[in-house]
Amino acid sequence: MEEKNAIIEQILEIELDMFLTVPTTHRYNCQEDTDNFGIHRRAQFAAWSTPTLESYHMDLLRAKKAECNLFAVKYARMEGILPCNNFSPLIDKIVSLAIEGQQRFIADYPCLMRGSRPLSKEENAPGLTSFETYLRGELETYSGKTLELLHKDMLELLESGTNLSEATYCNLARQWGFDSLKDLEETLRKKCTP
Repeated sequence: MEEKNAIIEQILEIELDMFLTVPTTHRYNCQEDTDNFGIHRRAQFAAWSTPTLESYHMDLLRAKKAECNLFAVKYARMEGILPCNNFSPLIDKIVSLAIEGQQRFIADYPCLMRGSRPLSKEENAPGLTSFETYLRGELETYSGKTLELLHKDMLELLESGTNLSEATYCNLARQWGFDSLKDLEETLRKKCTP
């Protein structure tokens, strides 16, 4: 676990630098809230296997050496500024698994997911990026090896009766001080119910 946490912290150090140096015409609120960035990314990466994290870390190191900001590429892809240059069929497979998992998670935890991103690219709107568009933009920056390993992780999560969304939010709930997702959902339900 210590090795996994160390890799996550190394990833976050590179990612945060890339995230904060995305060229934009103005700073976004999320760029001002680096603590929240770290919390959400840690929760996501805690659901990944160590080999997947190691592969993604290598992707980041290669990009850094080539002076390529993967976050700038991701956001440019999300906004349609850059054409796609990663046509791996695994991207569609991962997106499909992720959308199915996210749909189930939204149904199981409606209070927690109130106000979340819309699911499909058809729901994109000015200033509102869908879960699918965001995910595709990110996946397109991953190497083939990282995509293979992440796909394997997602299939293993499914076999164990969960999915990447649930695993990620379970990690978030723990970081926020809750014993479980059910405790978090119940707390939110009490706040949302008049």
